[in-house]
This record gives sequence, C-alpha cells and structure tokens, in this order.
Amino acid sequence: MTVYESDLPGVGKKHEVELGDGARLVIVTHNSGKREVFRRADADSDSEKLFELSDQLARQVGTLLEGAYFQPVQTDEIETLLGGDTLLEWVEVGEDSPVVGRTLADSDLRQATGASVIAIERGERVIVSPGGEATIEAGDTLIVIGPSEACRDVASMVRGD
Repeated sequence: MTVYESDLPGVGKKHEVELGDGARLVIVTHNSGKREVFRRADADSDSEKLFELSDQLARQVGTLLEGAYFQPVQTDEIETLLGGDTLLEWVEVGEDSPVVGRTLADSDLRQATGASVIAIERGERVIVSPGGEATIEAGDTLIVIGPSEACRDVASMVRGD
C-alpha cells in the first residue's frame, strides 16, 4: 500500500491511499480537525466526495478501524497502546495453559505482573470486571491492561513460558 502526503497551505494535509485497483482514497485533514474523505477512480480522474467527519467523530471511527473495539484477526496476542506505556492486550488461553482451571486469584497474574485482567471473553459471552473467583477456561481470551512489560509477562505466564 502506498500513501502519498501533501501539505495544503492554509487548509491542512492531504493523504492519498492506493486501493489496489487503481483507485485512490483521498483524506483531507483540515487544520480545524475536520476530515473530508473522497474517492478517485484513477490518478487522472476527479475526486468524488464520500463523506465528512468532525474531529471527534473521525477519531472515534479511527479507533474502530484500528481494531480497538473488535479485532477480527486471529492471533496469539493482540495489543492496543492506550498512551504512554499502557497497553490493552488480548491473551488467548490454550488447552495446555498452566492457568486453565484456576481462578484469577489462584493464578497470581496480577500480583506477579502488575497487570489486571479487566474482562474474559468466553465464546459469545464477555465477563466484565471479573472477580478473583472467576475461573479461567481453555479457549478464553483474557483482556489485560497494564504497562507493556506487565502485559507481556501475563501472556508469558498464560502460555507457560
């Protein structure tokens, strides 16, 4: 994917993203924060305006596109940097994980790492703010928050490294 960036004096910045079929997505970010999104069928054609977003709405849509609310890619570790060194990370619990069958309190994840399990995804169900009595099952995904090193330590403990 190629992204072209250019300054628009007095307006802001323009980014053009090649879409692969010769078309381009054009995003104009105004100095006010407003975003306008256009589509160009090819490099020589005029742009067609698709929509306009306020700064706040553009940032909210951006978090959706980034995957902060839903991560469709199946991986062992998914993480989102929240600011500074704080991560929000998704850690899958495998069948042979040493924490399977243990409660959060018994697993000692928080005490050993400093990161907190803020939710457990179990199939279609989400256990929000699980207490220490919540039992960890194989196939669960633990949503963990904390400093990046602490989150990596949780993932390592869950894997049994």
